[in-house]
Amino acid sequence: MSDLTNQVLSHLDPASIEAIATQLGIDPSQAEAAIQQAVPVVVGGLARNAQTDAGADALHQAAQDHAGVDIGSVLGSVLGGGGDGGAILGHIFGDRQGQAAQNIGQASGIGAANAGALLSMLAPIVMAALGNMAHRAGGGAGGLGDLLGRELQSIGQGRHGGLLGSILDQDGDGQLGLSDLLKVGSQMLGGAARGRV
Repeated sequence: MSDLTNQVLSHLDPASIEAIATQLGIDPSQAEAAIQQAVPVVVGGLARNAQTDAGADALHQAAQDHAGVDIGSVLGSVLGGGGDGGAILGHIFGDRQGQAAQNIGQASGIGAANAGALLSMLAPIVMAALGNMAHRAGGGAGGLGDLLGRELQSIGQGRHGGLLGSILDQDGDGQLGLSDLLKVGSQMLGGAARGRV
């Protein structure tokens, strides 16, 4: 598992997982299993977007906006119905946001609607963790791109690589290639032009 994924998961204690499960109307063990699948997908989506210079620049700006934010307070906000998770997911996945919810819902057994709600809860938490990690690491957009490149490699080699690939395979060839990368990157840029993550 990647460092960023581990950092996010470490903030989701049993009480938080139970609160998420209650909001979704599912069993805590189901919620925990779904979270274990969803967090690497969100991290991987961010990492994929950062693999172009322009994508890394846009994401670095967004990460700066989230730097210094207390992850516990973000968690409290999203559990209270706040947060900008939907907007963040739009920037990460573009028109593949529905596909992300569908694939995670199917893989975890919680259904697409619950998976979409879960992703919206997790996205602000992931961004807060990324902002804090990027702030500590320094190095600007290039440093963030390198950091997320390592995250993406770790996820791709792990058990969540196939799930991430099924969401981000833009041209339907079953592989993540340059054409997929360019499409995801252009969607990230389009979102950045309309407003920051």
